[in-house]
Amino acid sequence: MSGAPTTGRGPAGRDPSVLLLAGAPVLVGIVAFALARSAMLPGQGFWDTGEFQVVPPLFGTAHATGYPSYVTLGWLASLALTPAGEPALRMNLLSAILLAAAAGLTVILVRQLTGRTSVAAAAGLLLALTPIPWRMGAFADPHTLHLALTAALLVVLVGWETRRLADQVTADRWLVAAAAVYGVMLGNHTLTVLLAPGIALFVLAVEPGILRRRPFVGLCAGVLLATTVALYLQLPIRAAMGAPLVYGTPNTWEGFWYVVLGRQFLGDLEPVGDLVGKLGDLVALAGQQLGVVAAAVPAAFVVVAVRLPRFALLTGTWLAVTCWFAASYTNADIERYYLVPALIVIAWLGVAAGLVADAAAAALGRAGGRPAALPAGALVASVLAATLVLPAAAAAPATHSRIDLGDDTAASDWSRWVLETVEEDAVMVSWWSYSTPLWYRTLLLGERPDVWVVDDRDRLDEDLGSVDDVIRANLATRPVYLVRYPSEIADLEAAWQLEVLLDPFGLQPLYRVVGPRPAGASAPRAPGIARPRAATMGP
Repeated sequence: MSGAPTTGRGPAGRDPSVLLLAGAPVLVGIVAFALARSAMLPGQGFWDTGEFQVVPPLFGTAHATGYPSYVTLGWLASLALTPAGEPALRMNLLSAILLAAAAGLTVILVRQLTGRTSVAAAAGLLLALTPIPWRMGAFADPHTLHLALTAALLVVLVGWETRRLADQVTADRWLVAAAAVYGVMLGNHTLTVLLAPGIALFVLAVEPGILRRRPFVGLCAGVLLATTVALYLQLPIRAAMGAPLVYGTPNTWEGFWYVVLGRQFLGDLEPVGDLVGKLGDLVALAGQQLGVVAAAVPAAFVVVAVRLPRFALLTGTWLAVTCWFAASYTNADIERYYLVPALIVIAWLGVAAGLVADAAAAALGRAGGRPAALPAGALVASVLAATLVLPAAAAAPATHSRIDLGDDTAASDWSRWVLETVEEDAVMVSWWSYSTPLWYRTLLLGERPDVWVVDDRDRLDEDLGSVDDVIRANLATRPVYLVRYPSEIADLEAAWQLEVLLDPFGLQPLYRVVGPRPAGASAPRAPGIARPRAATMGP
């Protein structure tokens, strides 16, 4: 086989039915959706999960870098999925749908490259059964959209390569489509920037003289820029319209770039520290995610590099750059940054299985003739497909038990308790993890509109000053409650008399500010504060 992808019939002349070709991605997608649904968070989450359950239905703006693609899609999905239940569940269901799309597109990708439906279906199922993608499909988060869009970008780029090498007149349209997909990805997550070097190398490898086609290159660049700009305009427009929940001040020039460039996170990268340790961690992570199949990844890459060098160049660059960045980043739950690497290595395994089946069929064809080669190649492909997916399927019950969020009602229970507990017209000085489920209830569901949730971000954007400043500005006219970090409580109790209201779930107590602490009075020792479950936390 040459370095170019095969056509739909495959190199050995296979001609599966149209129903099978169309049905395999759909069936795999259905299985992926069912897996995600079985482990799904039933309602609200803390931290970024809570934010991504409230911002899209309100069509507000999210934290840096804004995520306008996800917010826009989430707004549409929330409307379309209204019969499914409350907004939090709808946004969780969107992640399951996106995981299903990623799994189905993986089937299409591997089928493009091998012509083998069996190994393609196995690759799609393996993606859905791998712990990180499976877990991410169970709660609201834009990383599942990043995964689905990356799979779509691979399908479109491989489609362009196939048509470009065959000198088809429609080839250029596929690269323009790839530019549009990449623009949507830039509007979703800045991890997309890490894919640019691989795309550039791939495009130049497929068409070395493309830079001489200036009008066409300009068209692709224009489509990419127009798509990205159109999406990011959501931030200043919705902020200027007074959306109920806006992060930062994206309706100002400085505020827009502060959010879009994620300046608050720029100090969280350690690019050259402990490289050997990082490599060891990556190997261990691969074993945890793929089990025994992980041992075949290096060999699979070699097979792909020999037979499909341009695809190997594209995906190998993506893998190296993304893993380096994820291993170097130190902010919050970075496991989800490995979604794209998981997709890449699973695609390698599927493609390598198809190429090995082709080699076996070719060998048998030389020995016994083509009639014997066709069923023999299909048999080898089926055996390899089963080898890929059966270990993950066997581990599925254990994986499910680790990632299952079906009984996690902590955010829903806690936020409901808070709003049942606080007095009328209360001010709540909170921090991010606990602010987001409170915003969900007050801003989206309309519960307790008299309560004002003042997050640390609000104090910064609205120039409200310190926690003490907010207390002083409101205590004379409104009851004030605190939801604070454990490390802050001692200092706050040194200045204020606080009444501790312990929640029945052992998560996060409320502190009601009674008044200023008299001079010389000692502060009582504050109880410990638990953090929300890590399974629903995000970067």
